[in-house]
Amino acid sequence: MLEESVRNKYTVVIGLEVHAQLLTESKMYCSDSTAYGASPNTNISVISLGHPGTLPKANKRAIDYAIKMGLACNCDITEVNIFARKNYFYPDLPKGYQLTQDKAPICKNGQVWIKPKGAIEEKPVQLNRIHMEEDAGKSIHLDGETDTLVDYNRAGVPLIEIVTEPVIRSSDEAYAFLTEVRRLVRYLEICDGNMEEGSLRCDANISVMLNDAAEYGSKVEVKNMNSIRNVQRAIDHEVTRQIKLIEKGELITSETRDFDAATGTTSSLRSKEDLNDYRYFPEPDLSPLIVDEDWIARVKAEMPALPRELVLKFTKEFGLPEYDALVLTDTKEIALYFQSLCEEATNYKAASNWMMGTVKSYLNEHSLTMQNFPVTPAKLAGLIKLVDEGKVSNTAASQRIFPLMVQSLEKDAESIAKAENLLQDSSSDSIQPIIDEVLTEMSAKVKEYKSGKKGLMGLFMGEVMKKSKGKADPKIASQLLKQTLD
Repeated sequence: MLEESVRNKYTVVIGLEVHAQLLTESKMYCSDSTAYGASPNTNISVISLGHPGTLPKANKRAIDYAIKMGLACNCDITEVNIFARKNYFYPDLPKGYQLTQDKAPICKNGQVWIKPKGAIEEKPVQLNRIHMEEDAGKSIHLDGETDTLVDYNRAGVPLIEIVTEPVIRSSDEAYAFLTEVRRLVRYLEICDGNMEEGSLRCDANISVMLNDAAEYGSKVEVKNMNSIRNVQRAIDHEVTRQIKLIEKGELITSETRDFDAATGTTSSLRSKEDLNDYRYFPEPDLSPLIVDEDWIARVKAEMPALPRELVLKFTKEFGLPEYDALVLTDTKEIALYFQSLCEEATNYKAASNWMMGTVKSYLNEHSLTMQNFPVTPAKLAGLIKLVDEGKVSNTAASQRIFPLMVQSLEKDAESIAKAENLLQDSSSDSIQPIIDEVLTEMSAKVKEYKSGKKGLMGLFMGEVMKKSKGKADPKIASQLLKQTLD
């Protein structure tokens, strides 16, 4: 651990490179399937393996997805796109080169807005670029074996790489950025965002410098982090490691390091000086890709409302607290359901409470997602309305009526309430006798109340609700009880 005084002498500089595997049915430059979990080396062809005489063809859906992400991040969309060969050899890249974009990425500039933990204001993380490329295969190292197995199924799967400027200043900001990127790709339905399965991957470039330094420190790249939390852990470890070295008068080696999730530490993989010259040159087998205004307009017309827009709508138009809005926009499905619910129910805060409370608990208990939630927004709105009108208590609605609605989808809330004899009695004429009976039976407590023990009101209300079998309208009962006691 570092002393706070030592840590505060340094500025942390972080840039992230995020690879998002696109949800297309075929690969970036050929028709091989991209299905995850297939038997090794079954989703391959002479094109993805780079056999002589084969020709690639760009996947139009993948290009649409790249444009979508660019529009979501307010990027400039490049009109003339040139594909390039990035030349290097690894066993999991059988062609000896990767088809990517170099000097003409499809998206330039742009930003992703974040609000790190504890921050008061949002912060834009500036992007350098978003470019398209193909994935490599997967090397498999079995325990105790000296040989390496290679699965080429992933080779050629379309990716976008989202590259930030070095403007991230803490692991919390990196965590917030990755969380927002994952949320964006899921809203756009271009990537499932699953870091554990490798469909979203992140490399972090980390350096530190003294606060008054004019130049950045030596950059270290950290790889192999399979969760957002592990990215945060790797950054925290690497920042501490680098500061300790500098404090001892040692130099930071510019290198690529591996992250070990079990220990939370990084270790050297290779020096940056040892890396190959990629010798980029334009791909001769792919003509320039022209993305015109009509293409961009078509993609823009297919864009859903994005999380940041919905947070603004839920807070400004619906008057919800920011916390509610952030929870409700965590996934696209919940946000869209809530929007539909608010078209039927006018008590937006009550609708929010139901979504974050009863509905979310039901989904968790039954291991369901919002897509599988059986109650329509209109029927849930009907239940909320019953509570608002004082026809049923909130307890009866959530504990009795809601479970029956889930089981009997053809019935609405009011018909269930009637059948179960749960409709509240708001008649003063029927509630007052119950109050009188309770106060007579508890005469000693009444004397204590009148002598100053006002906290006994809850006890009286509990007895009234018990004698009415929960059917007395709590608001009316409370008013009558107070009037009778006073």
